[in-house]
Amino acid sequence: MKMNEKRKFSSFSGIRNTVFFEVTIGIIANTALLLFHILTFLLKHRPKPLDLGISQLALIHLVLLVTMGFIAADTFRFQDWRSDLICKSVIYVNRLMRALSICTTCLLSVLQAITLSPRNSCLAKFKHKSSHHYPCCLVFLWVFNMLLNGRFLVSIGATPNVTSHSLMFVTESCSQWPISYLFRYVFFTLVNLQDISFIGLMALSSGYMVTLLCRHKRQFQHLHSTSLSPKASPEERATWTILAVMGFFILMYFLDCFTFSSLVILGKNDPIHVCVQMLVGNGYATICPLVLMSTEKRMINCLTSRWERQ
Repeated sequence: MKMNEKRKFSSFSGIRNTVFFEVTIGIIANTALLLFHILTFLLKHRPKPLDLGISQLALIHLVLLVTMGFIAADTFRFQDWRSDLICKSVIYVNRLMRALSICTTCLLSVLQAITLSPRNSCLAKFKHKSSHHYPCCLVFLWVFNMLLNGRFLVSIGATPNVTSHSLMFVTESCSQWPISYLFRYVFFTLVNLQDISFIGLMALSSGYMVTLLCRHKRQFQHLHSTSLSPKASPEERATWTILAVMGFFILMYFLDCFTFSSLVILGKNDPIHVCVQMLVGNGYATICPLVLMSTEKRMINCLTSRWERQ
């Protein structure tokens, strides 16, 4: 997407409205989920092991969608950035939140696999340590990704008025300056290595959790009548929720990779492809809090009790 290929979005009002609608729903859902966990902590209710991770995931997705709202507003020409500081800040924070989203989702899956593991499992020894080491892992991932995505603070800037074939469009007002082949190769390798590692951990932890759940179901049916359906425990409900979140993340991740690759292969700055990529890229951040809230009994009971009082 070179400098001389300006995007024309004025005639795509339907797709534009869909993008803003998706961002708005995601912001509302993540705000509600984050406020619920903050309120739970302030009321000194006993937090669940996953509460910290879910709270951070909601915060990450909230910031991600807010920055995407700014990017969409600039893409659809509702505003015009002419500041290097705004371009660097918005793009950097957006990329940072995307990287942290996959890290936090992976940590949630690993933590739930450790929580679900039986006493004779090799993961059992991490049960008591996980609650102490989990915050340290989060801090490490934040620092690592802040450094890794620091390249955007150097390469992103406001698009100059002069035409240049060396710049690549990021938004209508922001462009990316070319960086040396060595740095581009190093960053590309690190980012892809991180993504592959975390997706691999998700696949392993999800397979492990599914195996444990199936084993538990067979044991229950062996001890009781097969006509009886076992009542899912809170741990099992949480596990199925995390599995649903992971499955949806992996689906949207590969769809995002596919749409981005199609943009690169076609070599056209097609507004429809760009909008579709925006919708797919924000899909996980929008749907994830809705899935988590739909299975959060504490939140449902709280809303139900307030509704009955009225």
